[in-house]
Amino acid sequence: MLTKFKSILSNIRSEGSSVPKISGNFSLLSRRQFTGLNPYVISPEKLEKIRNGPGLDEFLKSKGGHGCHSGSIEDEDEGVQEEEEEEEVDETISPGYAGRTIVRSHGEEGGKNLGQVFHRQKKSENRLPEWLKMKVPSGKNYERLKETVKKLNLATVCEEAKCPNIGECWGGGEHSTATATIMLMGDTCTRGCRFCSVATSKTPPPLDPNEPLRVAKAILSWGLDYVVLTSVDRDDLSDGGAQHIALCVEAIKRGTNTATESGDKTNDKENKIPFVEVLTPDFQGLASSIERVALSGLDVFAHNIETVRELTPFVRDRRAKYDQSLFVLQHAKRIRAQHTDLPPLITKSSIMLGCGEHKGQISQALADLKAHDVDVVTFGQYLRPTRKHMKVAEYVHPDQFEAYKQEAESMGFLYVASGPLVRSSYKAGEFFLTNHLSKKKSTI
Repeated sequence: MLTKFKSILSNIRSEGSSVPKISGNFSLLSRRQFTGLNPYVISPEKLEKIRNGPGLDEFLKSKGGHGCHSGSIEDEDEGVQEEEEEEEVDETISPGYAGRTIVRSHGEEGGKNLGQVFHRQKKSENRLPEWLKMKVPSGKNYERLKETVKKLNLATVCEEAKCPNIGECWGGGEHSTATATIMLMGDTCTRGCRFCSVATSKTPPPLDPNEPLRVAKAILSWGLDYVVLTSVDRDDLSDGGAQHIALCVEAIKRGTNTATESGDKTNDKENKIPFVEVLTPDFQGLASSIERVALSGLDVFAHNIETVRELTPFVRDRRAKYDQSLFVLQHAKRIRAQHTDLPPLITKSSIMLGCGEHKGQISQALADLKAHDVDVVTFGQYLRPTRKHMKVAEYVHPDQFEAYKQEAESMGFLYVASGPLVRSSYKAGEFFLTNHLSKKKSTI
């Protein structure tokens, strides 16, 4: 390339061209051809500037700190005018740091922030506040529970829904009792709520008839005081899975007689019959399904309204209705009250915050729950499981959670759990309900 360039230039001079002889290193000039500058049609002064290159003073004097890109060498021959941007941006290179600090220009001289430390702009939607950060789950109880769940092929909402409290609940935490929320009827739901990370399908696998026995075996072997069962929605089943849920509850309540397949005797630890809470689906509002679960022997009937009335169509699956959820809770309470041979049923619901709701809407939701005989309510922060799910509208401050708790308690709810990391099956709530149910049981 260099030889060819010398030959062409010699031919031009021999024909009497006005191109002046250029001294210096031709390799530098030949490389400049690749920038789009034609050495045959530009002035000798510009060629000299190209060969020597711009100095630091030219970078500092140039408008916006862009150096040779901003007019220290004018392109007279091209005559191309750059389009003005809507907003002028100063992209000053900070020496010693691999990156650019974007500074909005307000008339200051370019290069003012040379040498400053580079700070990447934080993305609010990906950054959690300090009060939402948790430790990595670990500990003997955690590992033991995880191994048992895996061995018995059980699904837990703790894992499937990516619960932030899994380390505290499985590890023992404040009350020294490990807790896991078992998810019944598989790990695939027939609904697609915009906040939930559980897998969805119109045709999930068939039910496992041995699951009630396996669930009872696992729970009784843990020796817990309080257990929570939840389930996916199974709209593909005629009863929504109510019969299957009821069989699981009954197996646990029967205790050691059904805890092993062979009927062998179990140790004393397995003789403890725990209190059972079931977080149910809405069964599409089918009264017979609600009644089957409510009369199965469970102690706490939970069903979540999830959010306020106004946001329900945008947060939950289209088949999940706000008024339908309220009916489920009220009907379970009333049908149980008709059976005097069973203790009164505690009903419970949960509301996610940070979905875009207003304070007045929360107050109305609390009033609706109270009007439908709900005893326990919990508030927790919505956390986006993946980028495919609904965005977080707001990270609600703990002080606001405390304010909602006080409001709910003033309305007469039996118990209120409220905090950024509170979930519907929450350890502190289970501890309270265990004591409450124990006192009720002693008076019967």
